[in-house]
Amino acid sequence: MLRAGSAVTCIACMNLLPSRMGVKFRVPLQKLHPLSRAIQHRYSSNNNQQRPPHCSAARHYTSLSRLPMRPHKSRSGGHGYQQHRSFWVARLAARLLKLRYILLGSAVGGGYTAKKTYDEWKDMFPDMSQYTWIVPDFVWELSENIDLDKLASALPELEKIAKLLPDMEKIGENFTFLKSLLSTETTGESTLRVTDVPPTSAAMSDSSDKQFKKSYDKEKIDQLQEELLRTQSKYQRMLERLEKENKELRKVVLQKDEKGIHQRNVKKSLIDMYSEVLDILSYYDSNYNTQDHLPRVVVVGDQSAGKTSVLEMIAQARIFPRGSGEMMTRSPVKVTLSEGPHHVAIFKDSTREFDLGKEEDLAALRHEIELRMRKSVKEGQTVSPETISLSVKGPGIQRMVLVDLPGVISTVTAGMAADTKETIFSISKAYMQNPNAIILCIQDGSVDAERSIVTDLVSQMDPQGKRTIFVLTKVDLAEKNLASPSRIQQIVEGKLFPMKALGYFAVVTGKGSSNESIDSIKDYEEDFFQKSRLLRDGMLKAHQVTTKNLSLAVSDCFWKMVRESVEQQADVFKASRFNLETEWKNNYPRLRELDRNELYEKAKNEILDEVISLSQVTPKHWESILQKKLWERVSTHVIENIYLPAAQTMNSGTFNTTVDIKLKQWTDKQLPHKALEVAWETLQEEFARFMAEYKGKDQDDIFDKLKEAVKDESIKRHKWNERAMDSLRVIQHNALEDCSITDKPQWDAAIQFMEETLQSRLKDTDSIIADMVGPDWKQRWLSWTNRTPEQHIRNETKNELERVLKLHEDHTAYLANDEVTTVRKNLEARGVDVDPVLIKDTWHQLYRRHFLQKALLHCNLCRRGFYYYQRHFVDSELECNDVVLFWRIQRMLAITANTLRQQLTNTEVRRLEKNVKEVLEDFGEDTEKKVQLITGRRVQLAEDLKKVREIQEKLEAFIEALHKEK
Repeated sequence: MLRAGSAVTCIACMNLLPSRMGVKFRVPLQKLHPLSRAIQHRYSSNNNQQRPPHCSAARHYTSLSRLPMRPHKSRSGGHGYQQHRSFWVARLAARLLKLRYILLGSAVGGGYTAKKTYDEWKDMFPDMSQYTWIVPDFVWELSENIDLDKLASALPELEKIAKLLPDMEKIGENFTFLKSLLSTETTGESTLRVTDVPPTSAAMSDSSDKQFKKSYDKEKIDQLQEELLRTQSKYQRMLERLEKENKELRKVVLQKDEKGIHQRNVKKSLIDMYSEVLDILSYYDSNYNTQDHLPRVVVVGDQSAGKTSVLEMIAQARIFPRGSGEMMTRSPVKVTLSEGPHHVAIFKDSTREFDLGKEEDLAALRHEIELRMRKSVKEGQTVSPETISLSVKGPGIQRMVLVDLPGVISTVTAGMAADTKETIFSISKAYMQNPNAIILCIQDGSVDAERSIVTDLVSQMDPQGKRTIFVLTKVDLAEKNLASPSRIQQIVEGKLFPMKALGYFAVVTGKGSSNESIDSIKDYEEDFFQKSRLLRDGMLKAHQVTTKNLSLAVSDCFWKMVRESVEQQADVFKASRFNLETEWKNNYPRLRELDRNELYEKAKNEILDEVISLSQVTPKHWESILQKKLWERVSTHVIENIYLPAAQTMNSGTFNTTVDIKLKQWTDKQLPHKALEVAWETLQEEFARFMAEYKGKDQDDIFDKLKEAVKDESIKRHKWNERAMDSLRVIQHNALEDCSITDKPQWDAAIQFMEETLQSRLKDTDSIIADMVGPDWKQRWLSWTNRTPEQHIRNETKNELERVLKLHEDHTAYLANDEVTTVRKNLEARGVDVDPVLIKDTWHQLYRRHFLQKALLHCNLCRRGFYYYQRHFVDSELECNDVVLFWRIQRMLAITANTLRQQLTNTEVRRLEKNVKEVLEDFGEDTEKKVQLITGRRVQLAEDLKKVREIQEKLEAFIEALHKEK
């Protein structure tokens, strides 16, 4: 180890030290960069004269060169000078070697300094691996569609770009050097102050140093916290700028569908595939205890705690209806958040897109959600378990599925159903009991924590807090109202509530105005937390605040839960599918697995075929049926109200006049209406007949209820043409006015029609009389039956009235009062007490039979009366006006049947076919109606099979896409 005096300077070090760099103060060796340590040494005239400083640089390079130190030059001549002249070549070689080592050491020191500076700057940047989610999936696939080599060749060379950048190594060296100089100067001054203190004041100096150290440490901590906050805000602004630029880039890339970069309509996003599975599961009711355990984010909280506001901040749009203190969320709302080029919302069962960037579309969306909520609530209820499915897409939105539930209440107020509180609890429990559901527990920070109800409910469903995220809302009001801000710290650290959670967050969702935009709320939230003492004093950590951090955390937790549980759920549904297929094979081996919709389509085709078959009915068949049914409907009126009263007249002129008047009245009021009724009933019967005939052709009995309902509803909707009645009335009136029988066949046909009608009526009348008087002596002996007391009275009355008819064969249709009295007295004389009303009733039936018997005799006489009819019954005692009446009735029936047949085939059958199609379309759109009309274990089993297969296929496709994304 060589030493030199204080006045002697190391020549090697002086040669290395730049001449322009004047150092007039001491620099500690450990404070300098490695290169500076290698070339600097302490040099000062104020150093201790007894121990001169070591020549560090000389020692360093001497150790590298392994050469002895050159002795001090002597200016004396003689032998030394001769030696110097002899070895000038060796000295020149040594100097060259020394220069080589100097250059080598400088290069090594500079490289090390550059590497250290690069590492320091690298550590200053945040870890950007946490933000890989910002880049969408398709960006990683751009290399497949874009020639990156061409793009790289088009870019400028890296050397040109590097020339434009500042010299980061020089900046780092200067910054570190200045920092070391400042710290050294401060240390030197404090050292001088301490050495100047007299020994007598040492104790006071120690105490003051401790106080100064404490105050200095406190100031340093405050400075570090402020610097940390500034750094966080700086990087936050940097991230926001990057996110904004990223949104614009995504929007541009997503809109380039024509270049094949992104096919929105062909390839569904991962979250959309998952949402479809959840939609199917929401309507799936399994009989094999296969429960829906797929993850979703369940948003629960007390009423008006800010659930909807948090969800809106995550969705980045004010999409939900709002109210001041009243219950607005009346049913669960499933919101599927995904990424897209445009900020839009769309319902699952609708094709309309709501542009969330337009206020009128936002208002329409809120109105539509409110209408759907009120429609889902049944009469007499306040909330509904029916789920409203909504999708929200937009640039930069985190992908997840959230379910907003009605707010938990503690008291049922006026206007609510009595079971509202229990219904809300049951709905919340139904969603939270899913072991893979993420519970987003919302707590209002502006009210006392002890008033919360939802925390106890969440603690019951997730006591370990493995899937719960706690969110404290309205922190701005909480900080303003609470006297002790540490209470907020206790809440977000999970020390105030017994509830456990995965994470705790504090957010601000605006100032309470419904007119605030999402951007203004974000700005207000950011400004609040930057100025809040909660974050400045360390009560809250930076990652625990703002809805943006909350959204990131919830999304990460959601996808982590999905990846952990989705394959297990797929296996469960695979086992359920095996059970259902086994049951079908055992119970319905020869039948196809047709679900309710497929069975409905099959029944629909069969019904339409049956309706079309109505057009194939022959005109002759229509007319025969119509004529027969119409006469059955009007025959009683013709006999009782037209023929019988006219037959009581004394001559043919009065008979014809009476008939014409009554026919005219009948045609104007009743006959057309009766005819249309008959036609409509005939159409229904034929329709039912074709359906019954089709049923025999291997028809499935499962369609019976549906076909009957379609037939009834079609008939109910069918209305006959209003003009048909007026035209039919004119046709019938003209037919009845014609009284001329042109030929003998028509005459014979009229007599046959009259005879058949009279015989049928006589048979019916005899049956009525037999029921009135009871069995005769032959039936009593053979059938061992007796008459009732009433039948005995009827029989005695009949016998007495028959004596009257024998005495007066031309008796009128009605008994006189004295005749009734005579009959009653005669019966009383034989011990039979009878009522006058019973006498008249019995007389009516007896006289009808008497009249019909006489009419049949007259009909037989008129078979040969066509000759007299042609002579208009001149000088003839044989008058057959009743035959003409029946001919007119028969002709009217034939013309009416022909007219109705034309109306049926030309108009009404087609209208019925149209009504049937409309009914089938309406039933096809009504799911509840189809469930009511197509029922049975076979249908339910096919429905379950279809749903389970669809769920399994979609889950497998989702799992495959999920693995590709990894």
